[in-house]
Amino acid sequence: MFSFSSEQNNFFGRRCVWVNGPVIVGAGPSGLAISACLRDQGIPFVVIERSDCIASLWQKRTYDRLKLHLPKKFCQLPKIPFPEEYPEYPTKKQFVSYLEDYAKKFEIKPQFNECVQSAKYDEACKLWRVKTVSTTGSIRSETEYICQMLVVSTGENAEGVIPDIEGLKDFSGEVIHAKDYKSGEPYRGKKVLVVGCGNSGMEVSLDLSNYDAKPSMVVRSSVHVLPREMCGKSTFDLAMMLMSWLPLWIVDRILLIFAWFMIGDTQRYGIKRPSLGPLKLKNDHGKTPVLDIGTLEKIRNGDITVVPGINKFTEKTVELVNGDILDIDSVVLATGYFSNVPLWLHEKEFFAENGFPKTPFPNGWKGKGGLYAAGFTRRGLAGATADAVKISKDIGKEWKKELNQKKQKVPTHRRCISTF
Repeated sequence: MFSFSSEQNNFFGRRCVWVNGPVIVGAGPSGLAISACLRDQGIPFVVIERSDCIASLWQKRTYDRLKLHLPKKFCQLPKIPFPEEYPEYPTKKQFVSYLEDYAKKFEIKPQFNECVQSAKYDEACKLWRVKTVSTTGSIRSETEYICQMLVVSTGENAEGVIPDIEGLKDFSGEVIHAKDYKSGEPYRGKKVLVVGCGNSGMEVSLDLSNYDAKPSMVVRSSVHVLPREMCGKSTFDLAMMLMSWLPLWIVDRILLIFAWFMIGDTQRYGIKRPSLGPLKLKNDHGKTPVLDIGTLEKIRNGDITVVPGINKFTEKTVELVNGDILDIDSVVLATGYFSNVPLWLHEKEFFAENGFPKTPFPNGWKGKGGLYAAGFTRRGLAGATADAVKISKDIGKEWKKELNQKKQKVPTHRRCISTF
C-alpha cells in the first residue's frame, strides 16, 4: 500500500479521499469481522455504512423475539467469543451488544450515513473509485474514496423482496415486509396473513399467535422443517458431527428420520418436504431448512392456519389458489431478501446478476483487481467469519508485499486522484 494520505475539497461539497488500505462497504457482522482482523495486523481501512449504526439489519430490521438460530459457538466473530454467561442461543439484544463491544474493542469507527452510489475499477489507474452520498442533514454531500482494494460486505439480506401479487396494491389493510415487523402486540385479535414459510414466516406466525392474533401462513412451495435440537444437541451441531464421519446423503436420511419421530409428518399440516434432503438442498441451492421453535405445535392446535398459495387480493380479502377466500386485516410479507450489490457495483465478472459471487462456496470470496466478497456464502455467521479470516490474510499478504518494495512512490496515481 502507498504511504500517503490525501483529502481534497471543493466549493460544491464534494471531496476526494485516498484510502491507504481497503475500503469495506457495510458495517454488519462481516464488515466488522474483517475490520477486526485487519486492525490486528496493523492495516488501515475505511468502513462505509449507509445507516447510522453498526449491524443495522439486526438493530432496525428484525423482530423483537429474534434469537440466533444456531448455537453461539457457530456465530461468534474472529478473536472474541461470546461472553460465557450468554445462553446457547443469544437474543437479538445480546447479539447487538456483543457486536457493539466488538467494534469498540477493535476501534472500528465506520463512516455512518454514507450510501454508496457506485463503485468502479479504474483500469488506467488500477484503483477502485467508490462514490458515496451523505444521508444526514439537508445538504447533499458527495465523497469519492479511492483505494487499491474493495471489500463488499453488504450481505445477502440487504433489501426486502416485495412480490408482485395481483391486487396487493388494492388491499386496504396494512401491508408490511417482515423487516418492518417488530411484535405481535399491535395485531391482537386481528386476522393476519403471513406470506412465506421460511424461518421468518414461521417465527412471525408464532409471535402473532402468542399475542392472540389469528395468523394464516401461506405455504406455496415445499420446505424442510427440523427440530432445533436433536438428541440433546443442536441440529446443526449434530449434522456437522455426523458429516465428519458419513457422506452427506446418509446424514440427510438420519436427520429426516429423527425429524419424523420428533415432529411427525409435516405434510399432514400442509407443509410438504422437498425431494432433496435438507443439507443437499442447502449446499446446492442455498435454501435453509426451518428450525422449529414452537410453530408446529401452534399449527397442530389450530392457533396458526396453513394455507396454500395466493391467487389475488381484493380490498379486504385474499383469494387462494384452491378457491378459498379469506377475510384479513393485515399482511406480513415474509418473502425473503436480496443482495443490492448490482445496484451500485459496476463489475460483472465476479458478481452475478443476483448479487452473489459466481464462484460457489468455498472459493467465492476473491475476485480480480483487489475485489473481495464477505458474507455471501449462504452459511450465516459461520460463513461470514470464514470469509473474514481468508480475506484479511490475503490483504495482509498484499500489504506486506507493498511494504517490502523499496521507496515505492505513486506519482502516476496522484494524477488520477485529483479528479474534482
